[in-house]
Amino acid sequence: MRVFVNGDQRDIESATLALALNALGYGGKKIATAVNGRFVPAPARQTVKLADGDKIEVVAPMQGG
Repeated sequence: MRVFVNGDQRDIESATLALALNALGYGGKKIATAVNGRFVPAPARQTVKLADGDKIEVVAPMQGG
């Protein structure tokens, strides 16, 4: 299926957001996620099903001051 990750088109085989994040190299990292503009908390990622054309946003926290 074709999805967009932070604006970049990607082809993935993953059915859920959690599986997609693992396949994309984000597994185990502290990140914030949204699918189609809706925030997805970490515990819900395993239940969020993806569909062709979905837009996934991944944001990693940054340190600084």
